[in-house]
Amino acid sequence: MKVGVARETAPGERRVALVPEALGRLVSAGHEILVEAGAGAGCFLPDEAYAEAGATVVATDELYARAEVVLRVQKPSAEEAARLRSGQILIGLLQPLLDPALMASLAERGVTAVSLDLIPRTLSRAQSMDALSSQANIGGYKAVLLAANAFGRYFPLLTTAAGTAKPANVLILGVGVAGLQAIGTARRLGAVVRAYDVRPETKEQAESLGAQFVTLKTAIDATGAGGYARELTPEERAAQQAELNDVVAAHDVVITTAQVPGRKPPVLVTAAAVAKMKPGSVILDMAASALGGNCELSKPGETIVTENGVTILAPENLPAQMPMSASQFYARNISALLLHMTKDGTVTIDLSDEITGPVTVTHGGQIVAEAVRKLLEPAAAGGTGA
Repeated sequence: MKVGVARETAPGERRVALVPEALGRLVSAGHEILVEAGAGAGCFLPDEAYAEAGATVVATDELYARAEVVLRVQKPSAEEAARLRSGQILIGLLQPLLDPALMASLAERGVTAVSLDLIPRTLSRAQSMDALSSQANIGGYKAVLLAANAFGRYFPLLTTAAGTAKPANVLILGVGVAGLQAIGTARRLGAVVRAYDVRPETKEQAESLGAQFVTLKTAIDATGAGGYARELTPEERAAQQAELNDVVAAHDVVITTAQVPGRKPPVLVTAAAVAKMKPGSVILDMAASALGGNCELSKPGETIVTENGVTILAPENLPAQMPMSASQFYARNISALLLHMTKDGTVTIDLSDEITGPVTVTHGGQIVAEAVRKLLEPAAAGGTGA
């Protein structure tokens, strides 16, 4: 089949869905690779590198006209979605729970939409396809570097002729993939690291990387499905928040990583907690987006300094700030999924398959992902919709 690699057009997006080194296995599986001109420019991969690896570099119109499968990193814009035709397969991080209307429009066009956001993360066979984890790993690493750069002191303990610099006290909120990488990176930079998560089973993971696990007196087991933490009830959240505010205020740097797929992130750092922090402290909110963030005062895409001298960073799309590594990892994820769905050189959508079924959002002119259908039901009944 003809597999097309689209150029990303979202502001600040520098990743690409496939890198040249990933082409070999796909070609061996019977696929012909088409690459939109300039697709790899954001991560310093020239068109010539793709051509040398066996791909055909084509213009935008030709890519969408010839490709039977279109690979992307982010969801397509309205203009790009309009280029897709019935029977084409679109694969990427499509964020179907955040943009169900786009999924509905793709279904109407007869496009089969496959989203790596929906990879079953607890299934061992799917680990090589888990793009959310690979990109979160990069995000956790980059978050610590940005926080360290914004912090006006050393991270490690340093003894010099001019005196001794105390190590920074760093708190990681959320011990998932991003949080674990943040712990490891902050430790490698020499900081004293503590970590907190509502899931008690993460304690051992945090401690294995050298962090001290924070256990609140009001702690409640909030283990959820699919490897994520469940959303706390208002009563549970209020009890923990009061105690957590004091923990936050005792640290120099706080990095928040807690997200709930398709929902508003939980607020872990309140305005009251920020007010208690020392001047010069830094908060980096990895969860900040249009839906909100883990810090009550975060402004997505901006860096602000509060009246009491606390710097709050809310960078968007951290993996895109490390486009070369992020693209390499993502290419392996999307290639693994594509190869899993390839039978005799053809990409087959088997909704009964334990991996293909969950990641398929639209197929045969219908929305087949139940979670997305539910988001659209209020709109269909005359409500406000998602």
